Amino acid sequence: MLISVGVILVGLAIAIREIPYLKKNRLKKEAAVFWILLIAGTGLGVALGMKLPLPNPLDWIIMLYKPISDALHPWLAD
Repeated sequence: MLISVGVILVGLAIAIREIPYLKKNRLKKEAAVFWILLIAGTGLGVALGMKLPLPNPLDWIIMLYKPISDALHPWLAD
């Protein structure tokens, strides 16, 4: 739980530091991307801090290409 609070505090500190610059220079699109990435990263950090199981993107890639690999393996194997 303490790790999650730390992650949230770090995310808040990053936002406090970056948002004035984005507002001053009227960078609306960059601010939108900043918020999306900050919220996603903070959310994942909190989930890791709470030891929740998170999906691994590599598992999705393996699941996608496994049938193709299985189909080609007989032709390519010795």
